[in-house]
Parts: sequence; C-alpha cells; structure tokens
Amino acid sequence: MTTVLIADDQPLQRLGFRMLLQGTPGMACVGEAKHGAEAVRMAAELSPDVILMDVRMPGMDGIEATRRIIAAGGRTRVLILTTFDLDEYAYAGLRAGASGFLLKDAGPEELVAGIRAVASGDAVVAPRLTRRLLDAHAHQVLSPAAAPEPQDDPRLRMLSEREHEVLLAIAKGWTNTEIAERLVLSESTVKKHVGRVLAKLGARDRIQAVITAYEAGLVRPGA
Repeated sequence: MTTVLIADDQPLQRLGFRMLLQGTPGMACVGEAKHGAEAVRMAAELSPDVILMDVRMPGMDGIEATRRIIAAGGRTRVLILTTFDLDEYAYAGLRAGASGFLLKDAGPEELVAGIRAVASGDAVVAPRLTRRLLDAHAHQVLSPAAAPEPQDDPRLRMLSEREHEVLLAIAKGWTNTEIAERLVLSESTVKKHVGRVLAKLGARDRIQAVITAYEAGLVRPGA
C-alpha cells in the first residue's frame, strides 16, 4: 500500500486528490496539510511514502517544507505540484530534494503513475525536461564565475572514468537506451553504472545527479 499525504491550501484541490487516491487500488490518503509547516509536522508523524506538495502555500511554502522534510532523513519522497511547465519553483523544489514534479492539471493516470514512480524510487521528470528545466533556472543558484572546476569537486573524484562518462550523459538528458547506444554498452550495464553513480554521489535519483553535475561544474547552463 502506497501512503500519500496531500499538501495544498486549496480545499477543492485536496478533495480532488483525495477522491482519486481513494479510488485507486493500492493507494491511501493518510492526511491533508493546508500549509508547509503542517506538511512538515504531518510528515514526521505519519511518515508517508509520498507527499503531493503544492509550491505556493501561505506561511511556509512547499519549497521550504520539502527542504525540511528531506533534511530530516526519512523515507518520504516529495512530488512537487506546479502550475507552469517551467515554473522556477519547480526547479527550486527539485534542488531542495523533491523527486520530481507534475503540473497540477495532470490527468488522473499521469498523477497516479507519478506517485507510483516516486514511491518506487524513480524520478518523475523526463530526462530532457530535467535538462531544460535546469538550463532555464540554474542561473538562480549557479553563476559561471561561482561554479567550481570539475576536477576540484571531491564528489567527481570518487567516480571511475566510465562512471564519469555516464554522469555526463545523464546530465545531458540521455536515456539509458541512448547511453547504451552511444557508449556501446548493454542497457543492463548502463543501469548498473547509473546505480553506482547515484550511490557514490549520495543522489536519491537521476534528478539529484543532474543537479550535482551542475553544482560540480561538470555541466553549465546552456552548454
């Protein structure tokens, strides 16, 4: 059973999500939070598998709530809900530790699939959309002058040459199939390399690996 906490300040929006969850086999709504502070408290009390987190809420917003929930080190994963495809808040949410984002008007099937993906440890944002999102908003937290040289980042020094290549491919938005074709590897081998890269970087998913690549200077906005 996948347990879900809804964090949204709009009653009708919460009702719609709750009805969807109640009508989906294998899912259960364990609570509803009206603002970020309440989401943080309920996450600690209920330890849900997934939180559907609206970014724009009164008081503590969804970004700060996400940051605090992830920093607490629990198993809960956060799925950001945003109004616009390339909303700057979505990027901030991913950087705060969210496992992906969906549009608030996503269809029921897409929303359910997103919750299941996040609960299983996958990222919801498609690889190319991840790169496009980061390119569009990375300037908010990363400037070319401030970005370190790749060889100076200790996280990258932990990677083998092949793992370095795989991280660069992930940061470019390549799928596992594309990585396999371009690096002349089997997809099963690529999956193993991706898993090792995530483990060595301490990244929860591919999105966090891409963010690390930006922070380390391996990839720069627009490059």
